Amino acid sequence: MTKNRIEILNQLLSQIEKNIPNKGLKDDTVSKSTIGWQLDHALKVFNAVSEWTKNSNPNDYKFKFSIWRSVLFPIGYFPRGKVKAPKYVLPPEIIETEDLKSQLQSARAHIKKLETLPEKSYFKHFIFGMLTKKQTLRFLEMHTNHHLKIIHDILNKK
Repeated sequence: MTKNRIEILNQLLSQIEKNIPNKGLKDDTVSKSTIGWQLDHALKVFNAVSEWTKNSNPNDYKFKFSIWRSVLFPIGYFPRGKVKAPKYVLPPEIIETEDLKSQLQSARAHIKKLETLPEKSYFKHFIFGMLTKKQTLRFLEMHTNHHLKIIHDILNKK
């Protein structure tokens, strides 16, 4: 299962890379943010979550039921506009292509590291609670896909 999730994440990162040239595009009917904002935010989350998981102590993991996790993870969907991103994963005013490429390179390196982590490595999400490695990979897939869908919708309006 982990191998499949890793492959999906690699494919999603390839989609991010393909959209870097579109970073300046925007459609207010879809989002107040540019494609660049979507890309930068998705990569910031990807890298921050990966770092947290890499640095977690698997012995500290404790299961706790989350209604939101149990509802949203099986369907792989985040509703739009319902949650405000934490400040540390907000993009800067000006999004540079080189910054996106650098973050993308970091994300690809993180994938290789995530694959080798113990199963009880975890990420603590402010809504979903402690996520095991498997759940963390699913979260990264869902979050990245959420922003790629917004990008897709912006491009389809042009």
